[in-house]
Parts: sequence; C-alpha cells; structure tokens
Amino acid sequence: METVQNIKQRFEIIGNDPKLNRAIEKAIQVAPTDISVLVAGESGVGKENIPRIIHALSHRKHGKYIAVNCGAIPEGTIDSELFGHEKGAFTGATNTREGYFEVADGGTIFLDEVGELPLTTQVRLLRILENGEFLKVGSSQVQKTNVRIVAATNVNLFNAIEKGKFREDLYYRLSTVDITLPPLRERKEDIHLLFRKFAADFAHKYKMPPLKLDDTAVQVLQKFRWSGNIRQLRNVAEQISVLETNRDISGNTLQSYLPAEGSNLPSVIKDKKNDSDFNTEREILYKVLFDMKSDLHDLKKLTLELIKNGTANVQETNKSLITKIYGSKEQDSEIEYEEQPRTAVMTSTNNEEEYEEQEDNYLFAETIEEEEILRLEQKEIEMIKKSLEKNKGKRKAAADELGISERTLYRKIKQFDL
Repeated sequence: METVQNIKQRFEIIGNDPKLNRAIEKAIQVAPTDISVLVAGESGVGKENIPRIIHALSHRKHGKYIAVNCGAIPEGTIDSELFGHEKGAFTGATNTREGYFEVADGGTIFLDEVGELPLTTQVRLLRILENGEFLKVGSSQVQKTNVRIVAATNVNLFNAIEKGKFREDLYYRLSTVDITLPPLRERKEDIHLLFRKFAADFAHKYKMPPLKLDDTAVQVLQKFRWSGNIRQLRNVAEQISVLETNRDISGNTLQSYLPAEGSNLPSVIKDKKNDSDFNTEREILYKVLFDMKSDLHDLKKLTLELIKNGTANVQETNKSLITKIYGSKEQDSEIEYEEQPRTAVMTSTNNEEEYEEQEDNYLFAETIEEEEILRLEQKEIEMIKKSLEKNKGKRKAAADELGISERTLYRKIKQFDL
C-alpha cells in the first residue's frame, strides 16, 4: 500500500498538517473500493487532488478519469453533457451525443461543485448511484454504466437541503465516505513551505532568482487569514516574483501585497442568503399589517369612548391611548379635538335622534374595520399557504421564511384551519 509521503511526492502535495495527512490516508484506504466519496472544503484548498489520488490507486486507473465542474455548465445543457442526448431531442441536437457517464464507463467521474446541480439532474444522478442506469435526453431506452463517482463541494449541503436546493437522499448516497480538507489558515506551519514552493516555481518560470522572506515576513504570512486559501497564496507569490526587483522580502513589503482584513475579496462566503432582501421586505410588510390591525382596534375603542362620554372625559381617561395613536404631543391633540365640529361627538344626552345617528355612524365604521381585518387575515392566510407550498409542508422552514416561530405558525394553521 502507498504511504502518505509517497502520495505527496507523486501528486506534488506540500504540507505536514495532521488534518491534511488524515484526508490523504482516507483517500488511500477508500481507493480500492467502489464506494462514492464526497470531498468537502473551502474554495482553493486543493479538493481536486483527492479524486486523482483515488482514481490512480483504484482498479479503474486504466479507465477514463473525467473532471466535471457542475457550476460551469448552464442548467439547460447539463443533462445533455452528463447523460448525452439523441438526435432531434432539442433544437440544435443534430447528432446523437455520448454523455460523460457513457464515455467514462469503467472509469471515474469527479463532479466538482456538486451542490450547484439542478434538482432534475440530481434525480438522474441518484438513479446512477443506485443501480447504474440512466436515460439520454430524448431517449426512452435505459442504458447502464459502471463508473466511480467522487463529488466535491465548497457549500454547506445541510443548509442547501433545508432550503430545498439539494436532495437529502442524494447527499447520503454521495457521502458514503466524507473527506474534509482543512483551510490554509488552519495549516499555519505549511504556509511558508507552500510559499517557498511557489516562489521556486515562478523563479524557474520567469528565469529569475527565487524570493526569500525574512522572519517578520514569515510572521505576516502565517497571521494572514487567506480566505482564498492555496490559490490566493499562489497568486500573491506570483505577483511578488514578477514585480519586486529586490528578492529579499520584508514584512512591510509582503504586507503591501496583501488585501486589508475584511475587504471584499472574491472568496467563498458561507451560508449565502440570496433571498435576504425579499425576506426583509416580507418582514416589514408583516409588521405594517399587524400594526394596522392594532391601530384599528385602538381607534375603535377611542371612538366608542368619544360617543359615550364626550371629548373632555375621553381626554382625561384615555391619555395613553391618544398618545399611542396621535403621538406624544397631547396638547396638540387636544386642540385638534376642540377644533372639530361639535356634531362629531355626542353633546346632548337628551337628543335621542342625534345619538342614534352617531351610533349608526359608529356601526358603519365598525363594519368597515371588520372588512379591513378580514382582508388582512386573508393576506396572512395566503402568505402562510404560499410559504408552506414552497417549503413542501415543512413547518420549520416555512416559519423561518415568514420570520415567525414554529409554534406561532402552528397556531396560525390551527386558527385558519389550513
């Protein structure tokens, strides 16, 4: 059996970090089998090395090895790329085409960025993992393939499953064995080794002396976060190799090539919230609707008090309610009340007709308010229904989307008999 050190030399892997060594050990152990492997890790950590190791040490090493970047293929053509298509299956399909799974029969397929696969393609992939069967686009004839699948992702697939963007059954099929590569910031002792390797490579490429870092530069190198991981380190090494005439690099010189901490780098951001703006707008709308409902009840109460007791008594006994509705300037509110026509309130308890007219007006206002409340409830019901449908009946996901607790959502479902 190959040793970890031999594999590092063979595939030019630099580093002695225990987590890196453990990932390589797992790749060596799983290679002779045919079980599927899921490689996890941030962008730029070197995930593409693991499937190459697995293929080279497997009994399929004489078969084809195909690496597919699932995120780089448009959604409309990815099924054709992976599974092939029949002539005339769609506009532009002038010939029958073999897909990667047909071409790689007997070999290994590496599916990079597997989390970007459309749901329809995930169903097709699951069928291959289960029984090795697939259908070409536009064909009804089942075909068989014998391929080893190694997948990689830099996104949190559990979050994708919760959001309905990745199939849970496919995840467990792919991740029979998990191999996780650590980010560069957790491999501090390896950072300088990698930099020296890149500096030597670029010195040979550009025919110039290699770079040398002093002690302060090494410290700067190890303290930096390296959000882009090995890929970012390599780019920095190439920049300095090309631009610096002095081959002895100080800490200040190196620092000038590093972006400021917290700057906007094109690096992987965990848990991207693509619907954040939509969620914020929905939360604001909910708040406005409930505030309107509360204000209507307050106005109803205040109007009833005005009809029964008159302006002066209402102002004395309902100061907090008036402040809530009209603001903190109670004096201004009182002036506005005094300026209102006296016919707007009950001024004579002996005038039966006037009282009945006021009561009719109040009942009419109450009817309007009830209609408003019904419309608000209808909107609320519609939003809850849409969210439950979107999340396939999962109450927790729907509650998170609506910005309310799962218990509140359960109560609403009971209340509205959904």
